[in-house]
Amino acid sequence: MTRFAHFLAHNGEPQLAEVSGNSLVPLEGISKLGHETTPEVIAAAKRLEGAAVREVDVRLLPASPAPGKVICVGLNFASHVEEVEREMPDYPVLFTKFASNLVGPSDDIVIPTTSTGPDYEGEMAVIIGRGGRHIAKADALDHVLGYSVANDVSMRDYQYKSHQWLQGKAWDNSTPLGPHIVTPDEVDLETAGIRTTVNGRTLQDARMSMMLFSVPALIATVSEFTRLDAGDVILAGTPAGIGSKRDPKVTLRDGDVVTVEIDGIGRIENTVVSDSSVSTSSEGRVRR
Repeated sequence: MTRFAHFLAHNGEPQLAEVSGNSLVPLEGISKLGHETTPEVIAAAKRLEGAAVREVDVRLLPASPAPGKVICVGLNFASHVEEVEREMPDYPVLFTKFASNLVGPSDDIVIPTTSTGPDYEGEMAVIIGRGGRHIAKADALDHVLGYSVANDVSMRDYQYKSHQWLQGKAWDNSTPLGPHIVTPDEVDLETAGIRTTVNGRTLQDARMSMMLFSVPALIATVSEFTRLDAGDVILAGTPAGIGSKRDPKVTLRDGDVVTVEIDGIGRIENTVVSDSSVSTSSEGRVRR
């Protein structure tokens, strides 16, 4: 199985590595995914075996730490469409996040004290490996570097302040992404399950095959109106079970532990913290 990850190197900069068992083997000359990091460039990069580090000894960064675009799908599971009482879409519902929203697979999820509705959304992330515009569905998987795991944390009260969702979805340091990027040939999306738990309680449980719009369809749709580049991220939507539609509602609070797991791709686990207990550096990094 081919996996990649970004970690924080000793010099304080990101480093792309290939996952080898419990170790991370740095790729020479590649600090992070970007416009020029095609699959061919990654494959040809020298593996610095002598600089390998144990994964448990470093901080993993978001699977793609500096994407030019983070495109999200709002309604991509019929069960979720039904629970939010919307009509079944015949075109993907899309919105955006920013690179500053992303945190690593074990980092804290920062929620604002001003919000009364922090909510979880376990999702699969598609990491683009090859840029393109007007990509045909038949060619779309050739543009995928791999898949990862995400939690599209949403502040529901802010989300519904208007018909646009941006203000509820794009909070800094709130969206975990990781731990690895798993190449498509190693993942069976027809059988893979996705599960979200909060404090050990399973609240979302579905299969990726239940998506209304497939990965190729999403790439074709997005690339029709904007170019996709290496490192860009598409969050492919969440299944039913969100906290705001439960009875009683489940609202994320300071100290909660949220996990999202997708079979064959990986697992992220993050602690929820209030923004009143953290500060950020001038670069936007969270400090506790």
